[in-house]
Amino acid sequence: MRKSGKIIGELFLLVVAFAFLSPIYIMLVNSFKNRQELYDNALALPSSLSFEYYSKAIQKMNFLTAFGNSLYVTVISIILIVVLTSMTAWMLVRTDNALSKFIFMTFVATMLIPFQTLMMPLMQFMDMIGRTLHIPMLNTHEGLIYMNIGFHASMAVFLYHGFIKSIPVALEEAATIDGCSKFGIFWRIIFPLLKPTTVTVMILNVISIWNDYLLPSLTLSSKGLRTIPLSTFYFFGEFTIQWNLAMAGLTMTIIPVVIFYAFSQKYIIKGIGEGAVK
Repeated sequence: MRKSGKIIGELFLLVVAFAFLSPIYIMLVNSFKNRQELYDNALALPSSLSFEYYSKAIQKMNFLTAFGNSLYVTVISIILIVVLTSMTAWMLVRTDNALSKFIFMTFVATMLIPFQTLMMPLMQFMDMIGRTLHIPMLNTHEGLIYMNIGFHASMAVFLYHGFIKSIPVALEEAATIDGCSKFGIFWRIIFPLLKPTTVTVMILNVISIWNDYLLPSLTLSSKGLRTIPLSTFYFFGEFTIQWNLAMAGLTMTIIPVVIFYAFSQKYIIKGIGEGAVK
C-alpha cells in the first residue's frame, strides 16, 4: 500500500513537472518553425533545425547591444544589492534596540507592497529629481540600477538578517581585541560566512532583474538603452506578431539565466533555509 502510494505521488509530480515545462517546450520547438508550420500545429516538432530565425531575431532585436545593456544593469545591481544589504542587515542585527527593530520591520513590510501601486508616483518622483537636482534618473541605466536596488533590498535584508543572527558575537569580539576595525570585521569575518545567503540573493535577483520588463519599460525610452526583455517585446506588433522570431528571441533571453541557475542551484535551498529560518 505504501509502495503504491509512493508511485502515485511520483506520477503526480511527473505530471506537474511536464505541465510547468510545457511552455518552454512550446517556445523552443516553435523557434525553429516557419509561419505555416507554427499555425498548423504549435505542439509538433519542427521539420528541420534551421537557425535562420535565431539569426533574424539577433539582427532585428539588436541582440548584442541589448545583451550588453541587460548584463550591465544586472551585474551592477547585484553587486550593489549584495554589498549594501549585507552591511545593513549586519548593523541591524548587532544594533539591538527599538530603532533597529523598527527599520527591519519596515523592510519586511515593504515586501508586501505591489510594484503596480507605486510605479506612477515613482516615475513622477524620479522625473522631479531630474528636473530639480539635474540628476538623470529616467532613460538612464544608472537610474534603473538605483531603482532596482530599492525594490530588491527588502528581501535581501530579510535573508541576511536571519543568517547573521546565527553568527556568534564572540567572533567579532575576538577580532576587536586583536585590533580589527569594524570594516575589517565585516569583510574579513562576517561576509565570508554569508556565502550561502549571498548566492541565494544573487540567484533570486538575477532571475528577477534579468527578466524584468515593467520597470525598464517605464524607465528606458531610447532604443540603444533597451534591455533584452524590451527588445523582445517589439516582435509583438499592433497588427501582427512574428511568433517564430519572438520565440527565438525569448529562448536566447532565458539561456543566460538557465546557465547561471544550473551552476548555482545547490546553494539556493541551503541559503533560504539558513537565512529565513534561523
